[in-house]
Amino acid sequence: MSRTAAHCIFCDLIQGAAEVSVCYEDSQAIAFMDVQPVNSGHVLVVPRDHYESLCDVPPNVAMHLFDVSMRLAPIIRDVSGCGDMNLVVNSGEAAGQNVFHYHVHLIPRRNDDGFDIPLPFPGSQMPDRTFLDAMAARIIAALRDPARRLGKLAAAS
Repeated sequence: MSRTAAHCIFCDLIQGAAEVSVCYEDSQAIAFMDVQPVNSGHVLVVPRDHYESLCDVPPNVAMHLFDVSMRLAPIIRDVSGCGDMNLVVNSGEAAGQNVFHYHVHLIPRRNDDGFDIPLPFPGSQMPDRTFLDAMAARIIAALRDPARRLGKLAAAS
């Protein structure tokens, strides 16, 4: 587990210290209604254990949260009456994370709801193909680097 924050509202909710509208729970995860929803039906899928960000979550927990999200998504679409859905993870302050307990947003969407995640980003320009190829090669090399894998395994134990 990641270091536990001095105060984590999600840990409080999971421990029953405040009201929460739970729509799913099991031994590893809990899903509840967002109190500041984009649209009705906006759900947060949260690990019961405290992990601060995407980099802290063990792969098996992350996969479980994604599985829970995939099981909830069609139900949320039906119940909310929204045909579309964003599945969003904000990991880190620069990415918009404001509760530092890892979580997945399931956001039912309507065409006119005013919420926007503009991709492609209007301020970006297409990089030169050699830059894209070089970045891809760096990622491939990092994936194959046994020292990186050993470092990850040592950190996890």
